[in-house]
Amino acid sequence: MKPLEELNSTDRSVFENEILPAGTPVVLRGLLRDWPAVDAARGPNASVVDYVKGLDPGIEINAMVGPPGIDGRFFYSDDYRSFNFGFEKVSISSALDTLVSLAESPAPPSIALQAMHTPDALPDFVRQNPMPLLDEAVAPRIWISNRSIVAPHFDNNHNIAAVISGRRRFTVFPPDEVRNLYIGPLLRTPGGSPISTVDLRDPDFEKFPKFRQALESAQEAVLEPGDAIYIPILWWHGVESLDSLNILANYWWNTNNVQYKPILAMIHCMAMMSGLPKEQKEIWQSFFDHFAFQSNGDPGEHLPSDLQDVMGKLSASELHQLMRFLKERM
Repeated sequence: MKPLEELNSTDRSVFENEILPAGTPVVLRGLLRDWPAVDAARGPNASVVDYVKGLDPGIEINAMVGPPGIDGRFFYSDDYRSFNFGFEKVSISSALDTLVSLAESPAPPSIALQAMHTPDALPDFVRQNPMPLLDEAVAPRIWISNRSIVAPHFDNNHNIAAVISGRRRFTVFPPDEVRNLYIGPLLRTPGGSPISTVDLRDPDFEKFPKFRQALESAQEAVLEPGDAIYIPILWWHGVESLDSLNILANYWWNTNNVQYKPILAMIHCMAMMSGLPKEQKEIWQSFFDHFAFQSNGDPGEHLPSDLQDVMGKLSASELHQLMRFLKERM
């Protein structure tokens, strides 16, 4: 695969004025090399474990736990009706102790604590490990696991992922590769976002032939402790944790302050359109292009500026009223 673009010196000005407008993923080497958490990770596993345990308030977290046979691939069952893992309530400290005890096991169970909100899970983490590229109001989430792989998926927000301990391989695909990624069920997903059903480590090209085309545009990088990666909204990314103990912090934010996820509108439209004959779908496609995606320009430019209803840019209160309008007519 092609290597991801890398930058070795990034400040907030470069990030906001160059990286964000470019709209493509980039690896930020050494961005967080001075974090105390990263410094602790430079020693044996026990050092970073002691550091994180020192931040742990003792609350219980839902841990994903799968048998050794899944080899770290948290995924669906064979019929896609359930998952190949379950959940257990644990504290962060007990999970870390378990991961350390399993470090030398040739076939350990797969364990992952995902997207833990730091103000709740590790309240002092942000103060000790500040993110230089974002406002303090953007709170990180912490991910802890042994060797595992997260299938290619997208986020509804911008994402900066920062490696604290262990190495992680990121594989990214442009948004339009959705046509070649063989996406699984949209309503029931292993982690909350639709995923590719192709195994990145061992793709079955007979079953998924178009995945070869996706790989032609894929980019990849392995991140070390202190490295970070910026992933724009809707870029597909698969993440493989390569070591027996992996800790990552990620930051999600949206500059548009979107209250509702566009994917919900898409799923709703799919449900409403699925039974229509082909010729009607084609007509509706032209309507969507005109009104929703404004491919012919502003569809409400001929109306008074204060009377564009849904064709204009909606305020938060107007959007709330619109949601109520739709709910009443469902």
